Amino acid sequence: MSHSVTETNKPDAATDLPLAGIRVVEFTHMVMGPTCGMILADLGAEVIKVEPLTGDNTRRLLGSGAGFYGVFNRNKKSLAVDVKSAQGREIVLRLVAGADVFGENFKSGTLDKLGFGYPALSKLNPRLIYVSHKGFLPGPYEHRTALDEVVQMMGGLAYMTGPEGRPLRAGSSVNDIMGGMFGAIGVLAALSQREKTGRGREVQSGLFENNVMLVAQHMMQFAVTGQAAAPMPSRISAWGVYDVFTVKDGEQIFLAAVSDTQWAILCEEFGFADLKADARLGSNNARVLAREWLIALLRDRFESFTARELSQRFERVGLPYAPITQPHELFDDPHLLATGGLAPTTVPADGSGAGRVIETRSPLLPIALDGKRLALRRNPPALGADTLELLQSVGYDAAAITRLREEGIVGMPVGVSEEGASTAEQA
Repeated sequence: MSHSVTETNKPDAATDLPLAGIRVVEFTHMVMGPTCGMILADLGAEVIKVEPLTGDNTRRLLGSGAGFYGVFNRNKKSLAVDVKSAQGREIVLRLVAGADVFGENFKSGTLDKLGFGYPALSKLNPRLIYVSHKGFLPGPYEHRTALDEVVQMMGGLAYMTGPEGRPLRAGSSVNDIMGGMFGAIGVLAALSQREKTGRGREVQSGLFENNVMLVAQHMMQFAVTGQAAAPMPSRISAWGVYDVFTVKDGEQIFLAAVSDTQWAILCEEFGFADLKADARLGSNNARVLAREWLIALLRDRFESFTARELSQRFERVGLPYAPITQPHELFDDPHLLATGGLAPTTVPADGSGAGRVIETRSPLLPIALDGKRLALRRNPPALGADTLELLQSVGYDAAAITRLREEGIVGMPVGVSEEGASTAEQA
């Protein structure tokens, strides 16, 4: 039943992690809720993903959703159960009775109808921390259906990302992922407070409010200057040299010099003595005002260099630069490979849009504890992979598990017996 990656990364290795011993019951799908659960799981919590017998829909998504399940459900267990049945709900309630956290991201009222709302579960388990991920925090908008695109459009981010007249959503699920992060932060705060009070509490994270946090700097910019922020492609940069340059053979590279010291280094490295001596370029703010002609001039001077040569020279003198990279190219990034930032990952056939087992690598959380990254201990689980273990953990014997299985209340992978061994192992 284990989904261990290596002997050294087996589930037992979670005992020295910050959230070891914390049990999370997770009713989530898509990105926002699963991100919260993934963070808690990576930190050592036992996260139980409760799924319908047909599985989380993200297991079958294609296109831009094909990566959702494999990324946001590692280090979790899967329980496949029909919660529309009384017997299925009883299984969940047994798990919640001994849990520390309950996470969900369904439409308001959905889980209340099943008896899994905060009022009901907090009575069952007063120490329970209940984290909800919603489109909007309580208020006039809370009835609306939200998507990352919806809140990006109404929250100013799409306006800031695209050119004038062409609002454009950011190229990743930024609000969903960051919303899950805020949910996890709320859970960690509530766990800390529970140490003092002995009681759990309700935590809510809102997709729209998350987006407002992302554009807060532009709101404050207006408050300070009295001028509305311009979209990214046409905004006035805070830095004199801070742009993407097209260079030899049509390659592109981002180059920057964001301080007077960096400007001096740039001029010296490339022999731009005339620019260094130009009084119109004597400070960063002066260079910002001169950007229109300065950047055009730098484009002409850099266009004969290759992107590789510019990278090497900027690297040597400590100036900011970046190649223009596509996401799939990060699988071969030398820094990620050298630092263990990509963990070997097996995505099950029911967890990939391709409908087949996929061997790949997955980015770990961007934090280190005592210099060590938080390991992938379990691959994203196959549907119902841990149903048997979890039923046994809350007191169901083999006969009861057989009945639940035969009546279609729970699901398990083919070949798993109620005694805990596969038919192949029994043979």
